[in-house]
Amino acid sequence: MDIDSLPSGKRITLDGNSVAWAPCCIGEGTVTGSDCSIGALAHIGRNVTLGNGCRIQGSAYIADECQLLDGVFIGPNATVLNDKYPPSGNKKQWQPVTIGRHAVVGGGSTILPGCDMGEYSVLGAGSTLTKPLPKHEVWAGNPAVFMMSRKAYDEKQQHLKINSAQESD
Repeated sequence: MDIDSLPSGKRITLDGNSVAWAPCCIGEGTVTGSDCSIGALAHIGRNVTLGNGCRIQGSAYIADECQLLDGVFIGPNATVLNDKYPPSGNKKQWQPVTIGRHAVVGGGSTILPGCDMGEYSVLGAGSTLTKPLPKHEVWAGNPAVFMMSRKAYDEKQQHLKINSAQESD
């Protein structure tokens, strides 16, 4: 199927109950797990691996050979790079990124080559990750630095949900 020739906003059914929205680019050799969603204008490079339940928002860029494990969320306009000295044209120099299970990459953020993210980690919106982000930590800023634990992040998120529900009653 030539995804680029489909009209804007067209739903594209992928294997494993996954979906993409045209126009987008899914590179040759990319493997998509089940129940994934790829937003319009996203660019998924060649030989990328997406685990089950990945959510990639519109206009995100995932470079060749990167790996997103199960449950990863990539916000809109986020960028995951693989070439430290572009354009090298030399795959031997690449440092594809691995993003751990249930990690969150905020919108407009950038992950530099070789800067893996651990499971349940969070990179704040608009941040630049310049070194590996440990599991269960939340980092933000440019360059990104430690902000809090994932547990504290989840507690804040839950508190906001409860307050919103009470306000709507």
